[in-house]
Amino acid sequence: MKLKHHQSEMLAGWLFIGPSLLGFGVLTLIPIVFSLAMSFTDWNFLDGIKGFRFVGLDNFISMWHDRWFTDSLKNNLIFVAATVPAIMILSLLTAVGLNNGAFLKTPIRLMVFMPYVSSVVAVSVVWGVLYNPSQGPINGFLQSIGIDNPPGWLASTKWALPAVIVMNIWSSIGYNMVIYLAGLQNIPKDLYEAAKIDGAGPVAGFFRVTVPLLSPTTFFILIMSIIHSFQVFVAVFVMTQGGPGTSTSVLTFYIYQAGFSFYKMGYASAMAWVLFIFIFIITAIQWQGQKKWVNY
Repeated sequence: MKLKHHQSEMLAGWLFIGPSLLGFGVLTLIPIVFSLAMSFTDWNFLDGIKGFRFVGLDNFISMWHDRWFTDSLKNNLIFVAATVPAIMILSLLTAVGLNNGAFLKTPIRLMVFMPYVSSVVAVSVVWGVLYNPSQGPINGFLQSIGIDNPPGWLASTKWALPAVIVMNIWSSIGYNMVIYLAGLQNIPKDLYEAAKIDGAGPVAGFFRVTVPLLSPTTFFILIMSIIHSFQVFVAVFVMTQGGPGTSTSVLTFYIYQAGFSFYKMGYASAMAWVLFIFIFIITAIQWQGQKKWVNY
């Protein structure tokens, strides 16, 4: 009887997780394995299965001589280096301000969080209008305060990438703010009272109590922000199409171009695996480094 009961429980469990496993296998696992196989080929998918041509490591070697790839990688690294610290600092300061009893806390929290839940395409279109060099309100404001030649923003090779970075920071603060708020509410109030008794002011309490006890939350946000920044695509696709030139092209956008504009699916798959290796190595380094500064 016990054996039959155990078997029926196992059957019920497999029936419950079966659809998810099937979906994962068909929609995720099989495409991953197929993309790895494609990365060693030169395949134009318009030719069908007969178009497969094995080229070994040629895709992985040639990409380092491809200016579009190296520029996209450089832009991606700049994007990550600029957005991640700014998002984390601004999210933390916003969360601390709201947690300490800011006026109209709920409406402000809603306004800050709204860009994250809004359509990325819609947000990108709105920011594209704001950045319009001749009729946009940003340049209109700059001209009103005496700047005669404001930047061209998305039309400028110098300012296009910073413009996309600012938009991404603005749209990402809300989610990370909510995560930080959850972490702040789990810090016991007794610790702040003990710090005050020991003579610690608000600044000392922030750096001696808040920051150390938020380190697990910070670690989570750090990893997720880096992964998200490496995978930025929609903002670049909608706002700049990687231009002007290669000034805003990032790896995900160039992977899309190589696969669906140039029909080089093998080359695109190879770049996708290089991106995965980059993210994996950075995450592994962070996972080892967190042992020295994360306090659980």
